[in-house]
Order: sequence, then structure tokens, then C-alpha cells
Amino acid sequence: MERIADHPAVQAVEKELRAKGFEPKVVVLPESAPNAQAAADQVGCEVGAIANSLVFEADGAPLLVLTSGAHRVDTVKVAADLGVAKVGRATKEFVHEHTGQRIGGVAPLGHPVPVRTLIDRTLENYPEVWAAAGHAHTVFAITFAELVRVTGGDVVDVN
Repeated sequence: MERIADHPAVQAVEKELRAKGFEPKVVVLPESAPNAQAAADQVGCEVGAIANSLVFEADGAPLLVLTSGAHRVDTVKVAADLGVAKVGRATKEFVHEHTGQRIGGVAPLGHPVPVRTLIDRTLENYPEVWAAAGHAHTVFAITFAELVRVTGGDVVDVN
């Protein structure tokens, strides 16, 4: 049986982070973290310090929103801010097609091709944030500034 840390999606995340000058310390969780609260409970942080990777479909194109686990994304506001007609939740097939990762483990990067990324400004309130590392059992810690740098995401208000 393959070790979770050796999963191809986790390896892709680590490879891209290293290529961008960030040495990740991927933590393998004892249980799956399908939501922000489950991840926060396992790493011992506030739910708001979890950087949820939510994939949306914005007029047919993938959009990754890294939002604080304490927030919901206002898709109407995001659509208006981006100048698109509609931002809606993506199907699990759409998420996998564009990220190479499964819902529950989508990382901020490590995708086959870069995905436009928005980062919730609220994450800046935490000295470190935790993001999925390509698998529902993996996370890594990163500062807000480093998250912005390695993803190239735009910092916005999402709610």
C-alpha cells in the first residue's frame, strides 16, 4: 500500500513549493480532514487559520479561492469583483480535472497548470496558516506572505 506522503498529488505540491523556494513540512494527519474544523482539530489551531482551498467555476474557468476556515465565500460578490456572470461550486470531476487533486485535499498549488487564485485577506490575521497538501490526510503550515508569494494569488475580501 502506498504511503500517503508518497501520493503523486502530495509529491507535486512539495515539488512546486520547493521550486518556489519554500521548504514544506507536510504533516500526515491520522484522520481525513474533509473540512476546516476537522483540520483545525487535528493540527491544534483556530479554524480561521485553515486556508480552505475551494474550487469554483467562474464562467466555465476554474477559480481557486483560499479562504479562512471561519468564512464562507460570497460567490455573488466574487463574481461582481471579477467581472464574470457567475461563480458557482465546481463538480468533483471539474475539481480533479483542473487540480489533479480530490476535494478534501486540494492544495493551493501543485496543479497540472496554474489556476487563477484568490486569497482571503482575513488569513493575514494569523501568524501561520494551514493548507491541504494534495491529499485529505495531508497539510502544511505557511505564513500568509509566503502563501501569497508561492501562489501568486490576488488578496481580496471574499465575504
